[in-house]
Amino acid sequence: MTHTRQNSFRVALIQMACSPSPEANLDRAIDHVRRAARDGAQMICLPELFQTQYFCQREDHAMFDLAEPIPGPATERLAAVAREEKVSIIASLFERRAPGIYHNTAAVLEEDGTLAGVYRKMHIPDDPLYYEKFYFTPGDLGFRSFPLHAGQAGVLVCWDQWYPEGARITALRGAEVLFYPTAIGWHPSEKEEFGAAQYSAWQTIQRAHAIANGVYVAAVNRVGHESGDIRGKRAEGPGLEFWGGSFLADPFGRVIAQAGHDGEEILIGEIDRSLMEQTRRNWPFLRDRRIDAYQPITARFLEP
Repeated sequence: MTHTRQNSFRVALIQMACSPSPEANLDRAIDHVRRAARDGAQMICLPELFQTQYFCQREDHAMFDLAEPIPGPATERLAAVAREEKVSIIASLFERRAPGIYHNTAAVLEEDGTLAGVYRKMHIPDDPLYYEKFYFTPGDLGFRSFPLHAGQAGVLVCWDQWYPEGARITALRGAEVLFYPTAIGWHPSEKEEFGAAQYSAWQTIQRAHAIANGVYVAAVNRVGHESGDIRGKRAEGPGLEFWGGSFLADPFGRVIAQAGHDGEEILIGEIDRSLMEQTRRNWPFLRDRRIDAYQPITARFLEP
């Protein structure tokens, strides 16, 4: 679809806390989307797996019952909101693709409510309290960019944010802003010693994606302490403290909007195409890439 593009558009990052009730979480997410639309946002991103508390803190076959198809009930409700508010919505969902095949998937809805497409999380972690390999089949659609009414949106998910290859390919596909719906937090026992450094590393790697590719980067995290409580069934252990800190960085890597660590917030920021053009002219990293010399990047490891 071809659109007449303005020189800029506005995005919203929804930093939210998640309760034990999937129904309540979806209702609250929709309220946040409507508020963001009233504040002038044209493209709105929700956090990773926002419909539930972060259930990957344990391996439990019953959690597969939370998954749903795409299109499905959640996308139908969100599509109606997109049509009513005339906004595009990026919604991270637990996708049931087929019996035994589940994905961590971002659905991208256009402002007329149509499904512009999906991105299936490519990099799947397996760490203490982040047991995602138990639940999610790795994505098989590659890295994608979506031409929406307001602008070109690239979407990656959480663990993808540590990999420059994903950011680069998505930018090369024309993305003007890279959205990273996220669920990342501190282990309570580690926060005092490592918490500040962990958050700094998380923000730094994503600011680097903005600089290296001359694009905007929007990291959209959840917030609050969670024990993976789903309708009263909790995970064992101390839980996770999701650190919030959602932010929007410009193509020079400057943080132009940032949320706190303790509460829900809606960040609104402007995507300025002229700044992208100016930045890429002055720092022509894409021009100077040695595409003839990068074949070794596809190796798992290179011996000295």
